[in-house]
Amino acid sequence: MAELQSFLKKGRLEAGCDEAGRGCLAGPVFAAAVILPEKFSNPLLNDSKKLNKKTRFSLREVILDQSLAWAVAKVDAQKIDEINILNASILAMHKAIDKLELKPDFLLIDGHRFHAYKEIPHSCEIKGDGRFLSIAAASILAKTYRDDFMQKLHAEYPVYGWNKNMGYPTKLHRKGILHNGVSPYHRLSFKLLDNQMRIDF
Repeated sequence: MAELQSFLKKGRLEAGCDEAGRGCLAGPVFAAAVILPEKFSNPLLNDSKKLNKKTRFSLREVILDQSLAWAVAKVDAQKIDEINILNASILAMHKAIDKLELKPDFLLIDGHRFHAYKEIPHSCEIKGDGRFLSIAAASILAKTYRDDFMQKLHAEYPVYGWNKNMGYPTKLHRKGILHNGVSPYHRLSFKLLDNQMRIDF
């Protein structure tokens, strides 16, 4: 496995930013921003999607303990419906950067789209969560904090199986929508049922 890069430019305070939950049918989109020490190293740290749950949560503790600054923010389903998921993901990143206790000199953004944040320059990095340590760290925080949040929502609405699918479009989730309708946490602008399912009114 290729080693992830510590920075794009040495000697600069860079914050890695990533989101979690863009493809979900329900729940907020979460984003995180992380500034790691220049000499930070961890052989396990990688894109959260490539890690199992136990590793993600154990790395979260390392990131919280060893980062120079970190922050997590969310944008709820109603706002996602209002401004669309891309803009909501970027807004969540902006909100996370707002909360950082250190002001970064530069932003490393996972993906290919971003709206400039104040006067701080940025670079969009395709598959950045598998290339840069700070973005990978942000992906882990966004994913684990969102998973925690969806566990709480599952206790409120257990029929959708959010404790397992975290709001993603699984068969169980869609069956829950079909038989119980939508919850206040569903994204109504998304295609909530596939072509094989229908609700008769």
